[in-house]
Amino acid sequence: MSGHHRHRHAHGHDESHGRDRHGNPEDLEAYLAKLEDPDRIAWQKPDEVVRALGLREGAVACDLGAGPGVFALRLARAVGASGRVHAIDVEPRMVEILRARAREAGVSNVNPVLAPGDEAALPPEPCDAVLVVNTFHHFPDGAAALRRLAAALKPGGVLANVDFHDGELPVGPPPDHRISRAAFLDAAARAGLEVVREETFLPYQYFFLLRPAR
Repeated sequence: MSGHHRHRHAHGHDESHGRDRHGNPEDLEAYLAKLEDPDRIAWQKPDEVVRALGLREGAVACDLGAGPGVFALRLARAVGASGRVHAIDVEPRMVEILRARAREAGVSNVNPVLAPGDEAALPPEPCDAVLVVNTFHHFPDGAAALRRLAAALKPGGVLANVDFHDGELPVGPPPDHRISRAAFLDAAARAGLEVVREETFLPYQYFFLLRPAR
């Protein structure tokens, strides 16, 4: 997850202007407003995405590319006070915002993690679910990243990936910054993963729950 690859782990739009070396926007306040715009929440459906993970009280989850916590704070409610959520991002400002938001929300079970270096950062402990939203296309070697993330799962755990379909869409990154559904499935197969379930309720994105092939 290095700056060389314009990683921008924040569930967001990928636009080329006004970005730092991670591909994150220089105008952070405007970017945050866009991420949390009600129209965006309406199509990103974070409550439904988290519900589809089927997390139980006390579970351990990871949000890779957590941004300001759109998913992480919902994951925290899903796993309850006895569970934990590791929220990983490459952008120090996002990590600080998420830490402040968790504090304001009275949420003590979110662990914001600043991702180091060049690779998909791993959670600090085995997880029941690893959620990757609008972030997979930033990994320089997607299959290798998926393989590492799969190794971070508990037995029976799931790796969930949400990313934009190719073709013309009214939202999301430009087409050359997208990984098609077919290309993602190819990377997952090369990583030794199998599809547990595909959810189809998102209008602009594919959503797969995967596990290591048996």
